[in-house]
Amino acid sequence: MGGPTDIYGVENFLKNIFNDPVILPIKNPLIRKIVSSAIVSKRLEYVKNIYRAIGGGSPIIKHTFSLTQKLNTLDSQRTYSYSMRYSPPFAKDALQEFKDNNINDIVLFSMYPQSSFTTIHSSLNEVHQNLKELEYKPRVRVIEHYYDHEPFYHLITDEIERVLNGEDARDFILILSAHGLPKNVVDKGDTYPQQCQRGLEIISEICKQRGMAFDEIKLSYQSKVGPMKWIKPATSDVIAESKHKKIIIYPIAFSVDNSETDYELRIEYAKLAKSLNVKDYRVCLCMNDSEAFAQMIIDLIAQKCP
Repeated sequence: MGGPTDIYGVENFLKNIFNDPVILPIKNPLIRKIVSSAIVSKRLEYVKNIYRAIGGGSPIIKHTFSLTQKLNTLDSQRTYSYSMRYSPPFAKDALQEFKDNNINDIVLFSMYPQSSFTTIHSSLNEVHQNLKELEYKPRVRVIEHYYDHEPFYHLITDEIERVLNGEDARDFILILSAHGLPKNVVDKGDTYPQQCQRGLEIISEICKQRGMAFDEIKLSYQSKVGPMKWIKPATSDVIAESKHKKIIIYPIAFSVDNSETDYELRIEYAKLAKSLNVKDYRVCLCMNDSEAFAQMIIDLIAQKCP
């Protein structure tokens, strides 16, 4: 999705999000713009304070830039670039660069592990519109998810094991926190919750293979916005009901750390856990720019798009 690099970029970032008809499904562009402006105005200072709390901007750009550099170092057979949906660099920038360099075969690799109408669909719409505007006709292939790709979950379990740090897993509840979705999106057939559940099943099996017997492994959803109904259970509620145990959280729907991991999980929910007298509360890092994640991307591209 992207993120602002500084406080001054927050307003444009929010405007880009809430002007997306996939995010704010109002058919009339004028009405959508009016509603979007009202939402941005209401949330602007709140969101600015979130970014102030994590250093003044989103870490997602630097992590993704560094990951792209590692990919280019590890794989000399391809050229890697990146784009964000709601903040620079946009897809059009990357596509223009590829066109200028006469690249005629492109693989679009999603940074969202699970596929949802609200994420990958919006991004693909933008790419195809940009290709049309640029009069650019490369071969385009898409890897739109890896929610069932076991090597990805081995990397996740590596991080969980690192955070567990040799302690007895039976003393902990493992919470796999995913970004939430409005319930009406799921009611229309979005399979995102089933994909998240599949991730839980794979992680549970890998933990079993490694002898990590957590008291429970739970799936939850975070980042609810607005008054509409969102899918449940909410991460905050799961933390509250798990307060009798130590807690480890892994952000299962995020490949790169961002405001929803650095602020919501590590600051906001950490305060919640403290207020509930949770004995131990730990949050895992996302894949970010790890070499192992970069190699997984390379291997998956070679497998899916030889």
